[in-house]
Amino acid sequence: MAKKILYVLILLALIAAAGFFYKSATKDKEVVVSEDVMVERITNIGKLELVKYTMKDVIERKELRSFYLPDQRVLFVAVGEVTGCIDLTKVKKEDIERHGPDSLTIYLPEPEICYVKVDHQRSKVYDVSGAWWPGDTQNLVEGIYKIAEQRLLDNAKEMDVLGKTRENAMTIFKPMVENIAGQHIEIAFR
Repeated sequence: MAKKILYVLILLALIAAAGFFYKSATKDKEVVVSEDVMVERITNIGKLELVKYTMKDVIERKELRSFYLPDQRVLFVAVGEVTGCIDLTKVKKEDIERHGPDSLTIYLPEPEICYVKVDHQRSKVYDVSGAWWPGDTQNLVEGIYKIAEQRLLDNAKEMDVLGKTRENAMTIFKPMVENIAGQHIEIAFR
């Protein structure tokens, strides 16, 4: 009888120890992240963003193969933005002409595209087929992101993002400068 009680006590002790270790193993674990940041470059930015196009594009890329291998295909919905701006750091003293006591002409540089950015959070790969190796899938996905960025840029150019940037320079930048200067301002582009 004493032997049975001893076995039951040992069994209960093992169950209690297992429960303790299980509970401590499933607790929230402390996560330690360490990093070393190095500044690679500091750039002064003087670009006045005047328009941002946010777009969505469905892109399919197929790589046609010979008759005995299936075609590689990726279907991607790209969401991104293209921003038009004017680089105010290019405006020199000579680009500002005074015409009497209360009138100025400011010659701005031509509008440019500041950036094209694919939103990785909102973009999605819907289908990858014909990829036999993990490297194939990775190459297809990386390639489609590059294509998506170029397509966003091409679409923005077709929609005349630079024309809209020029237009917004007149409707946004000109009144702002007139209010600051207290003079009539003409805007021209070089």
